[in-house]
Amino acid sequence: MTELTQAQQDQLDAAAFRRLLKHLDANKDVQNIDLMILSGFCRNCLSKWYKKAADDAGLEMSDMDARERVYGMPYSEWKANHQPKATAEQLAAFEARQHK
Repeated sequence: MTELTQAQQDQLDAAAFRRLLKHLDANKDVQNIDLMILSGFCRNCLSKWYKKAADDAGLEMSDMDARERVYGMPYSEWKANHQPKATAEQLAAFEARQHK
């Protein structure tokens, strides 16, 4: 493997993150609860990690700004247009995963 400089690694990491956001944006039907059940993280987790990275870098960013970056729109708009109420099955699967 080619030895990467930190700048190159950062560039590739950023490109992969942007692609992940684009993929999630193109698949709005994939609900956060389903992501949590399958992978243990969701769009909200990504926004929290993004906010933490901004904090660590000394950059001022609100939780809502970080969510908007991840969701591609204000969170309230995304929720209203793309997040149906979780089903009983989803809630049960989520609860079961929490107890593993």
